[in-house]
Amino acid sequence: MSNKKLKVTLVKSVIGTKQDHRATVRGLGLGRVNSTAVLEDTPAVRGMIHKVQYLVKSESV
Repeated sequence: MSNKKLKVTLVKSVIGTKQDHRATVRGLGLGRVNSTAVLEDTPAVRGMIHKVQYLVKSESV
C-alpha cells in the first residue's frame, strides 16, 4: 500500500448542491468552508474528490 496522503480543503459552500454531493463532502471529513482533512491517497478517495471537485481543493502532502 502507498502511504501517500492528500490534503483536501472545502473552498465553496455546499448550500444549494445536490444531496449526494453534500454527503460526499461529509464522507471526506469536511464540515464548514475552509475545513481541511488529510486522507490516504486511494482510488476511492480520488473518486470522491473528483465528484465534488468544484467544491474542494486538493494537494499532495
